[in-house]
Amino acid sequence: MSEGSEPISMHQQTSVTHVGRDAKLSNGLVNIPPYRGSTVLFDKVEQLKSSSGHRAYGRWGTPTNRALESALAELEGGANAMLTPSGLSAITTALLASVKPGDHILMVDSVYPPVRSFCDTVLKKMNVSTTYYPPLAGAGIAELIQPNTTVVYTESPGSGTFEVQDIPSICAVARAAGARVLMDNTWSTALLFPALEHGVDLSIHSLTKYVVGHSDALLGAIVARTRELYLDVRAFHGALGMTVSPDDAFLGLRGLRTLSVRLKQHQESALQVAQWLREQPQVREVLYPALPGARGHELWKRDFKGASGLFGVVLHPTSEAAVIAMLDGMQLFKMGFSWGGFESLIIPVKAGSHRLASPISAGDVCLRVHVGLEHPQDLIADLGAGFQRLAACAG
Repeated sequence: MSEGSEPISMHQQTSVTHVGRDAKLSNGLVNIPPYRGSTVLFDKVEQLKSSSGHRAYGRWGTPTNRALESALAELEGGANAMLTPSGLSAITTALLASVKPGDHILMVDSVYPPVRSFCDTVLKKMNVSTTYYPPLAGAGIAELIQPNTTVVYTESPGSGTFEVQDIPSICAVARAAGARVLMDNTWSTALLFPALEHGVDLSIHSLTKYVVGHSDALLGAIVARTRELYLDVRAFHGALGMTVSPDDAFLGLRGLRTLSVRLKQHQESALQVAQWLREQPQVREVLYPALPGARGHELWKRDFKGASGLFGVVLHPTSEAAVIAMLDGMQLFKMGFSWGGFESLIIPVKAGSHRLASPISAGDVCLRVHVGLEHPQDLIADLGAGFQRLAACAG
């Protein structure tokens, strides 16, 4: 944009290619380079005394880090954002900054398992109690609010089971109770679910997934709805010594530029693959909210702007050996725990015995599928061959 010109209203597909870019920092190049540095030098004592935050020490981030933080905040409509070394560190930092000893939190039962472990160990040692609530509770969480409830944590769709939560209703209840709402918004990114617009206070992301998009960097982020929230969490973030490599921040910025077009392709291919899977005799249910008729579809349709490429597949009862035969022979779908890159992935998922309610029961065979950027017909052919191996082994 030329100096002095008026800002124009842009679609997100346009915004995502421009936010966080500063020609002065990049010396006219398209991309801001990875500014590496730990020590900031000062010429005058007065400059040294007046320095603070990112102007004083590289641990607070470099221009590369701040460009990505600025871009993420602008995309999500937040006051500001802060980077962390991973998605899990973003979650734990946001939680720790939002509680004190004696507090109580409401945690969605379908949460990413390491977060449950964090609540049951670290927070428990801090004398912070946790109540797990059903992901479909919606405004019903009002019955679980306690006088000392300070946080309501959400993740929609749910990790592994893909329940869609009624985030606006949950936020309304939490706000009336004076509780802060945190949301893991990794599955949708800021482009597909405007979490802060729906009332969320802190939108949390594993940028490792779709933002980086190339499976080559670990990165997390917390986007705060207000300046007050940002300063509160940022102080704790700094006290923990959270530092992100400018090289990783650079990879986050690089991935951000193509996020919109990649997500569209992920959804288009995932819908084709999910529809085909639904028709297979070995499949009992496909857990993909974007699929018409699937669990949570109406709520997803109401609140979301699109879907990513991650979903679950529940199989009819079969043997472990048959599932192994299927997965060990896959050509395009590889087994890996992360997701969000250009490659397709598939792993078996077991039902958690701790869950209050879940579409996956003990003994069910469930596969977590990430549809990458390969041609969907090639992916379908790979899955079809896999089901043939499964049937041959089971029969």
